[in-house]
Amino acid sequence: MGRLALIDVRPMPGTLRAIVFYAGLVPHTVFFALLGILIRPLPFFPRYRIITRWTHITLWWLKLSCGLTHRVHGRENIPPGPAIIMCKHQSAWETMALQLIFPPQVWVLKRELLWIPFFGWGLASLESIALNRQAGHKALRQLVAQGKERLARGIWVTLFPEGTRTAPGQRGRYNIGGGLLAAETGVPVVPVAHNAGRYWPRQSLRKRPGCIDLVIGAPISSRGRSARQIVAAAEEWIETTMQTLDEPAPATP
Repeated sequence: MGRLALIDVRPMPGTLRAIVFYAGLVPHTVFFALLGILIRPLPFFPRYRIITRWTHITLWWLKLSCGLTHRVHGRENIPPGPAIIMCKHQSAWETMALQLIFPPQVWVLKRELLWIPFFGWGLASLESIALNRQAGHKALRQLVAQGKERLARGIWVTLFPEGTRTAPGQRGRYNIGGGLLAAETGVPVVPVAHNAGRYWPRQSLRKRPGCIDLVIGAPISSRGRSARQIVAAAEEWIETTMQTLDEPAPATP
């Protein structure tokens, strides 16, 4: 902590902070991607612990280079698991932070992400549920089948029900997939809201220093509820919580 205090990134322009961050991100991303290929024969849980060291390093470097930290509210709402996480999607930050906050998990994502050199290799090594968004009902069947298999092994499933990143103050259409998986398996849904978009905007190189707030809601029971009812309950909690989290951030350079 003492070393971090010696570096004051606030006077640095936002773009320069981001360049410093990405300059440090690239080499260790390449290293862990190659490592992920080498350790594929290992069982999931030890493989997960090894590969997600990338996340620990990345968020540490984000704090050091950009002055961006986070705090978590509602940890007591995390059930013993496994469960399904439905999270607001505003930036790349939450895709990493959830790995540090919740038990071992896989992510529901578009299959094109697996084609990204190095980064996609790491995602593939963690048994992500990669969907072809153009496949319609076939993609939903894949989500339910593979989601069931992961949950049966004690692995959590994380998805972003809006499907794509939204800017602060915006709201996307919530997809039914997570609700179908919850209704089929009977596991609870844990809703998550955060304001990462204030500090790590989508489609922007800049990173603003500050503290991201992430809030974990009480688990939503899926017993006796339809898929649409489950998604509606998660959407209502997330969007209501976002009304306070999406308040404008102070201007930074």
